[in-house]
Amino acid sequence: MGHTLKHGKEVEGAAHSHQDSSGSGNLHSSSTDGDGARPTTLVGEMPLGFLPPPRKFANPGPLGLSAFALTTFVLSLINIKARGLTKPNLVVSLAYGYGGLLQFISGMWEIVMGNTLAATAMASYGGFWIALAIILTPSFEIESALGANSPDYVNSMGFFLIGWFIFTTLILIGTFRSTLVLFMTIFFLDLTFFFLAVGYLHNDHGLPREGWIKAGGWAGIFTAFCAWYGALAGLLDRTNSFFVLPVWPFPWSVQGREQAAKRQREMA
Repeated sequence: MGHTLKHGKEVEGAAHSHQDSSGSGNLHSSSTDGDGARPTTLVGEMPLGFLPPPRKFANPGPLGLSAFALTTFVLSLINIKARGLTKPNLVVSLAYGYGGLLQFISGMWEIVMGNTLAATAMASYGGFWIALAIILTPSFEIESALGANSPDYVNSMGFFLIGWFIFTTLILIGTFRSTLVLFMTIFFLDLTFFFLAVGYLHNDHGLPREGWIKAGGWAGIFTAFCAWYGALAGLLDRTNSFFVLPVWPFPWSVQGREQAAKRQREMA
C-alpha cells in the first residue's frame, strides 16, 4: 500500500518516483531533444501545438491507506464491543464507500504508477470491504439464506476470513524488503484475519468465540493506527510540513542500502 508498497523499489518518505517508459521523469511528459529541436515521431517532427502537456500524478497511497485504516478501525471497535456495540451494520456504509470504492480506485491508480504490490493489495482489500458489505446487506439475503448465528453462517464466514488470511500472508511476504511501517501494518492485518477466522471456525454451536473475535478486534485497531501512520508519512513532505515522518526501511532493503551508502559517503 501506498508510498512503500513499491514492487522492486521502495520510495522514500512522502512521494512516488513516477517513471515513464525510459525509466525517469513523470509517467507522461514531453520534452525536446538536447539541441532544442522538436520531438520527432515515425512520420517527422511533432507540431508544438500537439505536444502533450507535462503531467504530475499525486501519490494515491495515502488515500488508500486512510480508507483502509478508518474502515478497519470502526469495525474493530465493534468487534471488541466498545461501549456495548455488537451489530456491525454501521460499517456497511464505510465498507461500500470509503474502504471499498475509494480504496479500490486507489489500487487502480497504483497500477498507473507501476506499483504492482500496492495495486494488488489496495484493490484486493477494497474488494474485501465491498464483499463484506454485500454479506451484511439484507437485500442480498446472504445472511438470511444461511441463517443468522447458525453453524452454516459462521463456518462460511470462517472460510471467507481464512481465505483473506492466506492472501494477506502472501502480501506480507512482499513486504520483507520494504519498511518497518508497511511490514507492521500487514503483519497486524494478518493477525486480525487469523484471530477472526479462528473465532468463526472454532464456534460454539453457531456463535463465534468472543475471545478470538475480541483479539481480532484489538489486532485490527493496531492495524488501523499503523496504516494511518503510513498515510501521514505519505502526505507530509517539504512543501506542506515542517517535518517528515520516518518509515524505517529495513537495512537489507534497496532503500536501506542506499541510505547506508549515503551515510558512508558523508563520513568519508
